[in-house]
Amino acid sequence: MTRTDLAPPAVDSALIERLAAAVETLAKLADATSELQAYTPAKAAELLGKTENWVVEAIQDGRIPCTYVGKSPRLTAAHIRWVLDRGERMPSKYAVRAA
Repeated sequence: MTRTDLAPPAVDSALIERLAAAVETLAKLADATSELQAYTPAKAAELLGKTENWVVEAIQDGRIPCTYVGKSPRLTAAHIRWVLDRGERMPSKYAVRAA
């Protein structure tokens, strides 16, 4: 065995660039399909850490946004982000810092 046998094989830079472009394209497609996905109340509840009953009642009361596919309520990623953003509470300026 010689040193040349241990050397890594030559890498074609054009091939690397094509592979990188293919990976970027796949990542963009994955983002586009996830934005189009509509979650059932059960799946949305799982993502929010709530019960399905809470999600259904919040939809019926108009407390959280949703979209209807036929007669079935569905929540998109934007709806779930909205719920998470509206639930955020900032600490009071008078709060005592933990030691």
